[in-house]
Amino acid sequence: MNPRRLAASLALLVPALSLPSLAGAQPSAPPSPSPKAAPAPLPRAAPAPSPAPPSRAAASSAAAAAGAADLRRLGEAFADVADKVGPAVVQIEVTVGEDVSSPLRWFRDGGQRRGLGSGVIFSPDGGILTNNHVIDGARAITVRLRDGRMFAGRVAGRDPATDLAVLRVDAKGLPVATFADSDAARVGAWVVAIGSPFGLGHTVTTGVLSAKGRGGVGVNDVEDYLQTDASINPGNSGGPLVDLDGRVLGINTMVVSRGQGIGLAVPANMARRVAEQLLRSGRVERAWMGVGLQDLTPQLAAAMRSPPPAGALVNAVTPGGPAARSNLQPGDVITSVAARPVRDAQDVIRELFNHNVGEGLALEVVRDGQRYQTRVVLAPRNEPAPPALPVQRAPARHPGLGLTLRDAPAPRGAGGEGGEGGSIARIAAVASDSPAERAGLRPGDVILEADRRRAPTAAEVEEAARDGELLVRVQRRGAAFYAALKR
Repeated sequence: MNPRRLAASLALLVPALSLPSLAGAQPSAPPSPSPKAAPAPLPRAAPAPSPAPPSRAAASSAAAAAGAADLRRLGEAFADVADKVGPAVVQIEVTVGEDVSSPLRWFRDGGQRRGLGSGVIFSPDGGILTNNHVIDGARAITVRLRDGRMFAGRVAGRDPATDLAVLRVDAKGLPVATFADSDAARVGAWVVAIGSPFGLGHTVTTGVLSAKGRGGVGVNDVEDYLQTDASINPGNSGGPLVDLDGRVLGINTMVVSRGQGIGLAVPANMARRVAEQLLRSGRVERAWMGVGLQDLTPQLAAAMRSPPPAGALVNAVTPGGPAARSNLQPGDVITSVAARPVRDAQDVIRELFNHNVGEGLALEVVRDGQRYQTRVVLAPRNEPAPPALPVQRAPARHPGLGLTLRDAPAPRGAGGEGGEGGSIARIAAVASDSPAERAGLRPGDVILEADRRRAPTAAEVEEAARDGELLVRVQRRGAAFYAALKR
């Protein structure tokens, strides 16, 4: 091949290989074309073929793998929440009288009626937050931790208006839950409920935060609920509703039985405020403005002159109260409280709850189409303290444990043997508010064992009870159960 033609061919095939020019160098003259026929230009090298697009099946497989990874991460987030908050969630068992009605999960333990609920530890020295209806009417309270430890609980304070209560147990260094700012929670966010539905301890369910600021349910005096579709059942009451950071958003309180997936929880901001007051003083001091309020409905607005688009209508003013001193009148419409817009009466009640007695509260009020500002100094609300529960009273002193015993023929199956002459102790009477009554014992009960002595006589039971403590196994209507008595 002609050397010049070979050089031209190499230049076309390797266009990217060029040498840097030298300063001052003159380019060589191009070769003269041959007098013969000019060579035909070589075709350009074809570009490298682009990779073929992935098939639809491959794309679908990749998307499925990415979705599965996202689901695994979400599942791990739920598991992390359960690990973080679970140790601070407790199961609460209560013994109550026969006349107590409550949405708890009830069961029979021998002759005693017991209820199951949940709670959350919020102070390391034994402060536990739960619902008031969980412990209402309780004669004895048992708190069971996730690690299996059990403690006797006592009521530190309760607030029926919000359906909250605080228990104390004698323990230190307990795991505690942290509380979130429930006002900042976003509707639609994932939430986790932990509790003991139907006695199934430390059950975890998931859902979303369905709504905030739910009121008008008509169950409690102060209503400002979070709504969730996380599964809540009897026994969940008092347990926490938690965000994915493991912080308590609310205290699960009730479920709307007429629907599905409608659970309500007291928001954390309210619950924490109530819990701190109950733990400190045993009661809640609520701020009061001295007005009656109702929603400004379209029908009412149509009958008014120049009504605002939204607000809370004042329908009564207490003479001499804070609102009266601030010149509020029936017919006024409150449109703003503490610079927060008011949509309805519940907004005013909710805002009042977040302020202390003695604070001044700025109000914007519309009267006859005119807008003006005023300031109300909040006063304490004069409301009676909730009645004391039987479990809060100091136990009555009895010469013994409140038992009157007599010997009776041993029933068949009473430990397989009777005492001397086939006699066994039977309860003839139980003193009111005695250790025996609080343990659920009744006249007619047969004592099968007393401090591990089988088929004891009345004298042997009395001897076992001299130290002020007694563990008995009792038979009633064919069923047996244990009971512990302590003076």
